[in-house]
Amino acid sequence: MRRLRIRGPRLGTKLMLLSLALLTVPVISYRQLVEMESFLIEGQSQAQLLTSEGISTLFNGREDLFYDLPVNLADYEALYAHPLEDPVRIDGRDNDWEKLENRRQRFGVEESESVQEDGVFDLMLGERAGQLYAFLRIFDADRVYRNPNYLRLDNFDHVRLSFTAADGGDDRILITLQEPGVPTAYHMDEEWKFSSDGQPENRVQGYVEQTDYGYALEFRVPLAMLGSRRHFGVSVVDVDDPETREIRTIAQTLPKAGKQSFNLVVLRSPEVLNIIQGLGYSGARILVIDAQKRVRAETGSYRTDLMSTKATAPEGSRWFEFAQPTVRWMFDKLPLLYPHASVQEYQFVGDEVISRSLEGVPNAFRRRLADGAEIIMAAHPIIARNDIIGTVVVEQNTDDILALQRDALEQLIVVSVLSVLGVFIAILAFSIRLAMRIRGLVTETTEAIDQHGRMKTSQLTGEVSSGDEIGDLARSVSGMLSKLHQHNQFLENMPRTLRHELNNPLNALSTSLQNLVEEHPDIDESKYLDSAKRGVLRIGSIVQNLADAASLEESLGAEELELIDIEELIENYVNNCRLIHPKSVFVFRGTGSPVYANVADYRIEQLLDKIIDNAVDFHWPDSPIKVQLDVDREWLQITVANRGPTLPDDLELFDSMITHRTSGTDARLHFGLGLYVVRVIAEHHGGSAHASNLADGSGVALMVRLPLAETISRHRPVWSSGSSTLKAIPN
Repeated sequence: MRRLRIRGPRLGTKLMLLSLALLTVPVISYRQLVEMESFLIEGQSQAQLLTSEGISTLFNGREDLFYDLPVNLADYEALYAHPLEDPVRIDGRDNDWEKLENRRQRFGVEESESVQEDGVFDLMLGERAGQLYAFLRIFDADRVYRNPNYLRLDNFDHVRLSFTAADGGDDRILITLQEPGVPTAYHMDEEWKFSSDGQPENRVQGYVEQTDYGYALEFRVPLAMLGSRRHFGVSVVDVDDPETREIRTIAQTLPKAGKQSFNLVVLRSPEVLNIIQGLGYSGARILVIDAQKRVRAETGSYRTDLMSTKATAPEGSRWFEFAQPTVRWMFDKLPLLYPHASVQEYQFVGDEVISRSLEGVPNAFRRRLADGAEIIMAAHPIIARNDIIGTVVVEQNTDDILALQRDALEQLIVVSVLSVLGVFIAILAFSIRLAMRIRGLVTETTEAIDQHGRMKTSQLTGEVSSGDEIGDLARSVSGMLSKLHQHNQFLENMPRTLRHELNNPLNALSTSLQNLVEEHPDIDESKYLDSAKRGVLRIGSIVQNLADAASLEESLGAEELELIDIEELIENYVNNCRLIHPKSVFVFRGTGSPVYANVADYRIEQLLDKIIDNAVDFHWPDSPIKVQLDVDREWLQITVANRGPTLPDDLELFDSMITHRTSGTDARLHFGLGLYVVRVIAEHHGGSAHASNLADGSGVALMVRLPLAETISRHRPVWSSGSSTLKAIPN
């Protein structure tokens, strides 16, 4: 029979896979948080645009606030001091000036020239907290440092600062380049040869770093040292010959002609600052920028205490501190879930927002800074006489939104994890319990019928009282077993009933035939009478065989077992077979020593009767029937082999009502009960019966395995089969 191929996962696997679908709940919730964040960001952007628009109305039409510089810019070359957002470390390195790299100015060479000559320098200026910061790249192939033995300060490489002091007079400061490290600044005389007072100016702080191209000088000057007109100039003096120490070139920011040869440092406008100073609020910075993209006023800061302390969640989330590492990981590793650009892309966002605003388009954009802070930058143009004279920029951090989002995300993670874990454990426990109940029902149902199809119980005991579908299934199977048990009992009792019901008619028929012979002696030799007598005997034999097979197990249970020498029993039995079947040749091979087992000797002889009858019926003429006894550890095996027809592979030989005989095998009636009796007797003694074809395919071997008797004391008297005398077990 073709085996059914089982496909698909088990029930527990299906339930666990179904429980994994719960993981979509936190994902959907997280997407809702992302949408909430976008909504809040958009709301804050619109609020900042309204704020910048309101502030810009204060400056609409106020050209005087944007053209209030003390002199006309057209008369001066301007040095633009750009606002510095972060603190600057005076260390001679340009890592603090990366944002202003595109704003650097080169002096000492024409703009069209690309060759870096001695004395050429690049200048970047910045302003922060009342200090004017400067960074110079000085190109000099031949470096000449200061010789401390010389009193003059103009015979080595140095930097000159020219400016109008706070008292209105001209002032000069020289920054020495004596060696890499901290330089010294001095107030100089008009000829730039000697210090005017001999004392260093400690308010000017700087640092010199020697580079491949020459020098890198970084310094700062207090804005208080400059006058209100902010006249300022920088010159780089190059000395190449350490012997003569003559000045070779002087590269300067100062124009070669003009107002007293000064530059103009363009800074913020105090009037504009006074207007916006009271409009700032926590976490926001307001900037007013003119049409030339110069910061005219600034107030407030987008940084808050929350950012400085790097807090990641509000006070209410302390119960969820263990979820914070996961939240940080999600914000750092899952940027694609909400629209963010890279830090490099955001470096150009500020200029784009300001440029679009100066073109007349109010706009806002979310911006991420290099330090990881996120701000929203909103800009609105300032209009005067239909011209755009500047823009108002409002920058505000998103800390409140991010803190709210992180807090919600932490709670979402905790609640989702706990709920999913709880539901998963509940489903897992339910699936295990369900699988155990089904497996128990399967086991109990399977054990209700033995391997030969006989009923062992009439009903189930487990799950029959359950109210669910498994209980319905158990009650249905139990009812089916009860009906099968009743039918099985009917079939088992039928042979006894048939024997009882058929014996009376058979006896009457037999008596009638006998009376008929007595009344009519002349028909005694009639073939019809002989046929009727044989028919009566055969019917009686059938009924008797059926009754014996039906009551065999019941009668076996009432018999007592004895310790018997199986070797001697089989040897005597084979000798008797030679007398009963003179036309057949029997060959016996034993172990040569006693083999003891606890058996009922009559039943063993009955077992051998069935096997020998089967071998006699099927063996080829003139071929021997071999009977062999073997011992293997705790078992003995009786083998009866004969040459003849082989067995088909799918024949259940030891079941009842099974026969391998054809209609012309012999004249006796066979009902398929002989080998069934062999199996029942063998199993009653704790053994088994098997049949197989010979290795060469020339015949069949029937084997019966029985357990050996347990070890007994030497010379213990036992009963030997076929004798009523006591014998001692030899060595």
